[in-house]
Amino acid sequence: MGSRVSREEFEWVYTDQPHAARRKEILAKYPEIKSLMKPDHNLIWIVAMMLLVQLASFYLVKDLDWKWVIFWSYVFGSCLNHSMTLAIHEISHNFPFGHHKALWNRWFGMFANLSLGVPYSVSFKRYHMDHHRYLGADKIDVDIPTDFEGWFFCTTFRKLVWVILQPLFYAFRPLFINPKPVTYLEVINTVIQITFDIIIYYVFGVKSLVYMLAATLLGLGLHPISGHFIAEHYMFLKGHETYSYYGPLNLLTFNVGYHNEHHDFPNVPGKNLPLVRKIASEYYDDLPHYNSWIKVLYDFVMDDTISPYSRMKRPPKGNEILE
Repeated sequence: MGSRVSREEFEWVYTDQPHAARRKEILAKYPEIKSLMKPDHNLIWIVAMMLLVQLASFYLVKDLDWKWVIFWSYVFGSCLNHSMTLAIHEISHNFPFGHHKALWNRWFGMFANLSLGVPYSVSFKRYHMDHHRYLGADKIDVDIPTDFEGWFFCTTFRKLVWVILQPLFYAFRPLFINPKPVTYLEVINTVIQITFDIIIYYVFGVKSLVYMLAATLLGLGLHPISGHFIAEHYMFLKGHETYSYYGPLNLLTFNVGYHNEHHDFPNVPGKNLPLVRKIASEYYDDLPHYNSWIKVLYDFVMDDTISPYSRMKRPPKGNEILE
């Protein structure tokens, strides 16, 4: 079953997150980085093509045996759907149409959301902005696991279960940590998604619907790409709360692995984050980083000193303006 981890609480810190200070210093030295803060219109066509490919896969799996439906949902559909969640991450930062067309980005997020099977994009945007503004803030940043998660998922086997069930924890954690009033856009997102799911069921059948939902659940659970959930902010090294990943899976994830760069410059689209690192290399090359998300997952499960408690947590200041 594995031994119990030694940590029994979060790492509380009482200093501001490092990203704002580093951003100010880098911009003073390299003002040309501001030229990278612009929309990425290519996201529009990339997302449209990803959705078309997933629709084609719905057709291809509709008459397969159930074992092959699940097989392809993990091998292929999961990669596409996890990649789509990271496209939605890009959309939440208003990169496809720019900040001056924020509502266009919300509608486009609902369009990208279709292949996932569950409504996600509008709610994600609301909570993700809090994550950037108040990284690690108690009762605000829902990326921080609950006390129950840290207490219970404390052995090798339980941590493996936690990794497998990550999409469920990410879905329901906000309801316990930082519930927000439902907005009209969230209602529209839900209605559109349910309507799409019903259409998929009537046009392609139940196997295609299960394929879509399984691809999302499996792709966000025990999956190589899901290593980014843990790699981004779990403290494998004490004192470092954000880590970048510079491996090949960035090609499928809109460079979300460049996570220090992303938190330093959240207005820079993913395609330009490697340029941030190249321009300001002395600020990033010596920071701890990863080259394998699979190894991150393995180390998280097998290392008895790492658990969902391995996060930096900040007390709120009381003046936070939430999304």
